Formats: sequence, structure tokens, C-alpha cells
Amino acid sequence: MTETTTDDTAGGADVRIERDGAIATVIIDRPKALNALSPAVLTALAEAFESLAAEGAAVRGVILVGAGGRAFVAGADIRELAGFTPEQGEATALLGHRLAAVIEALPAPVIACVDGFALGGGLEVALACDFIYATDASGFGQPEVKLGLIPGFGGTVRLPRAVGLARAKELIYTGRRIGIDEAVEIGLVVRRFPDRDALLAGARETLDLVAGNAAPAVGLAKRVLVTATGTPTETASELEVAGFRDAFRTDDMHEGVAAFLEKREPSFTGS
Repeated sequence: MTETTTDDTAGGADVRIERDGAIATVIIDRPKALNALSPAVLTALAEAFESLAAEGAAVRGVILVGAGGRAFVAGADIRELAGFTPEQGEATALLGHRLAAVIEALPAPVIACVDGFALGGGLEVALACDFIYATDASGFGQPEVKLGLIPGFGGTVRLPRAVGLARAKELIYTGRRIGIDEAVEIGLVVRRFPDRDALLAGARETLDLVAGNAAPAVGLAKRVLVTATGTPTETASELEVAGFRDAFRTDDMHEGVAAFLEKREPSFTGS
């Protein structure tokens, strides 16, 4: 373990980045507002992930978590939405989609660590991550229809991919909340933990395993998985072949194969 450092300049006052070696933790820090996603917070989050992307292979994994413990993200900031024009609503939705795109484009895997509620935009941001870990105290939902809205940050796209089309329709049309048991049962949550400390330790353990592998290979695998999901089989296969081809261009591929043949541990450089 290396010394943990905090960078408050990469996002805004409500978003912090903490670094522990090659693992970064992005913290949404609005506990009094249940970490609600205002346009300013969405922008700060996108900028935080863009700053991590600029570091390249120096970042091997990212944990996304909300401060406070009551909520990962309770949703969009309803007080701000109340006075929006249709044009402002569109602009906010575009900010949410920008954030999701930045998370998905980051070569390093991102784990959403949910402790408390992940509702509306909060669930949508979690769905943009590579997978979701959660505590037993967590709850999930897309309650937008209860406000006369629909998911606007990618929920209609990513929730069906995570749990299947019929389950996604049922959750979105009813707006009901589900607890951790059902979230695990339907595949929304990959792993559950008894509390926040165990959650963050489990995410760190997973990302340490990832960090021991070749960074270019992990990034290529993520690129193919993100872009190929939902495409026709022929298109998805072409994307995989292209990624497999690109792996042969990396130094880490040649090092990994050589290490295997020589019966030694590889020494990856991230190139």
C-alpha cells in the first residue's frame, strides 16, 4: 500500500479524488444533499474522470463512492429540476450522458461502490461503471415516472443490458425501489458486503487483481465489451477480432507470452 493522497482540484468542491498508488477513489461529497447530481456536480465528476484518463496506465482502477453513508447518490437535484425549461432539461441530460461516456471510455475499470440509496441518476451513474458492489443497506430504483419524467442519464439504455429488457421495463414503469437481495438476484449488483468498510476493501482487492494484469489488455477488453454489447453478433465479433489484433501491438502482450513460456512472473510496463 502506498500513501493516500487527496486531489481537490480535479473536480469541484463536491467531488474529490483520493489516490492510493495506481488505484483512485472518486468521492461525491454532498452528504447533506444525499450526494444529489446537480449540473455542477455532473460537470465536476466528468472533469475528475477526464483528469484520471489523462494519466493513462498510471491509473489501474477507480472506485466511485458517495460520502456520508446514507446514499451513493439519491438522484438528480430535484430542487434545481423544478424550475427547468425543456432546454435546460435537455442540457442536464447531456451532462449525465457526457459523464457516463467518460466513465465508459476510461481504460481502467471503474467499480461503483454503493452504500445506501442509488436512485434515478444515481443508479444511472452506477450503471455506467463496469460493475456494482453494494452493502446490505443499499437500495436501488428508477423512480423518474413518479415525477412525470423518464430516466435521462442512460437508464433506458444500460438498465436493460444489466438486468434484461422485461425487468428494466418493470422497474422503470413502476418506479419501485428494490433492496440488496433482489438487486443481487437480478444481476444488478455483482457482490454484496455487510458494511462500508468491507465494501471498499473488497473493491480494492478486486482492483489490485486487475492491476497485476497487462493494462493495455484490460483496456482493450473494456473497449470491446462496452462497444460490442447490444450490437449484432457479426459486428461484435469484428470488434473483438480488432481488439485481439491490437493486443499483438503491445509490449505487454509479448512480455506476458514470454513470461508464460519461461515459467516466470511477467513484468508488465503498461505499454
